[in-house]
Amino acid sequence: MAEAGSDQHLRAGVLDVAYRETGPADGPPAILLHGFPYDIQACLPAAERLAGRGVRCLVPYLRGYGPTRFLDDATPRSGEQAALGADLLAFMDALGIHQAVLAGYDWGGRAACVVAALWPERVRGLVSCGSGYNLHDVARSGRPAAPESESRLWYQYYFHTGRGRAGLTENRAGIAELLWRQWSPHWDFDAATLARTTASFDNPDFVEVVIHSYRVRYGVVPGDPAYAAIEERLAAQPKIGVPTIVLEGSDGGVFPPKSDDGDAVRFSGPYRYRRLPRIGHNVPQEAPEAFAQAVLDLM
Repeated sequence: MAEAGSDQHLRAGVLDVAYRETGPADGPPAILLHGFPYDIQACLPAAERLAGRGVRCLVPYLRGYGPTRFLDDATPRSGEQAALGADLLAFMDALGIHQAVLAGYDWGGRAACVVAALWPERVRGLVSCGSGYNLHDVARSGRPAAPESESRLWYQYYFHTGRGRAGLTENRAGIAELLWRQWSPHWDFDAATLARTTASFDNPDFVEVVIHSYRVRYGVVPGDPAYAAIEERLAAQPKIGVPTIVLEGSDGGVFPPKSDDGDAVRFSGPYRYRRLPRIGHNVPQEAPEAFAQAVLDLM
């Protein structure tokens, strides 16, 4: 049984990736992936449950978070979807994992969707939380949404400005707390829970990666040329054909659920949709049992 309480490191692609591992080393692997503005703390409760059921759980800090570091100072601090997907694939390769269940939300769900869409042979199953088909359509990103929907994206437009960059630099924990409360209105987290996560934002690359992520998805800045071929494939908005379970909180504050499951048409393989009452955006931490069960159901 791997030790769950300490960070491990390995070189994978352009990163020295910090991660937690728990569960039997010979168990079926699952990779649990966090989003913004969160870190691995969101996934650890589910990882503990899964480890108790014989699953080998790996929970990496994404680029720009926690102890994960870039290997080369010259590498662009990209936050684009192709970079996140490439990081995940490199992480699997470095660990010698041919196939795993991938489970995540927000940025982590996007990384999982990229790998599931473009390298389906590497994915035993996909758990995608919130937006099930979590791939950016950059070509259509300039089309305005309804005013109420636009208002929920204030932080993204804020990060397009110099003032937003300065604000994120100076107020990382404060912005995270505000977004957590807006996005998860029934999640009664305390100051200690917030502090455990926001410590990960002290990463020297956090601001650059976050700012780039929220600019490149709108075409405001260019992506890293190293990932141009992946982005070109994603621009076709490929369907995802791996076995998938989508978990959506009934009270997510980024994109509240619609009356129907509009993403189902984006999936061509076995597909299940589950709506979770009184759960917000941070599904793994708010509903660890449901998150863990979805992983088990795909094993």
